[in-house]
Amino acid sequence: MRLATGSRRYVLPPLLLGVPVLLIATPVGLALLALAGFLAWFFRDPSREPAGEGVLSPADGRVSVLREDGDRVRVGVFMSPFDVHVNRAPVGGEVTRIDHRGAAHRPAFSKESARNERVEYSLGDADGALIAGWFARRITPYVSRGESVARGERIGHIAFGSRADVVLPPEYGMADVRVRKGEKVRAGESIIARAD
Repeated sequence: MRLATGSRRYVLPPLLLGVPVLLIATPVGLALLALAGFLAWFFRDPSREPAGEGVLSPADGRVSVLREDGDRVRVGVFMSPFDVHVNRAPVGGEVTRIDHRGAAHRPAFSKESARNERVEYSLGDADGALIAGWFARRITPYVSRGESVARGERIGHIAFGSRADVVLPPEYGMADVRVRKGEKVRAGESIIARAD
């Protein structure tokens, strides 16, 4: 099983500690190994293929934001603790901006999350944000400014969940959106917008 980049620091300690402890205190060793197994599952990073043409979901989870931001459309995906937390490029192109900002840690589904820690990016004709919530404390971008990224490629990871937003390219309107609020989507696979 592939793990998210940077997640070994969470998985390895209970795994490496659990094996010798198993010989001394079996219940404690089993608990540590179970914790390592849970963390490996939590930080899983499965392969994904796009389900067709159009803008891809940047995250696994449920569509929680669907609104017009000025003359563009914003789609946000809320990640629960049970979702994969690796984020993917909704479109392909060059990363022209990547900014780490904010310091608050409010619930990602609340209006106050606008001040939360986030990594904002511009990729091709789309803009996006990886937003930390009240429990998430680490956003790890995998891409840098000037880098070319393929549609569906891994672009970052939010440890312990939260939300990923994408502001659709200017040519997409609300009529081009292919998802509804509350709908379950998968990063790098589900089509959230397509122009017919």
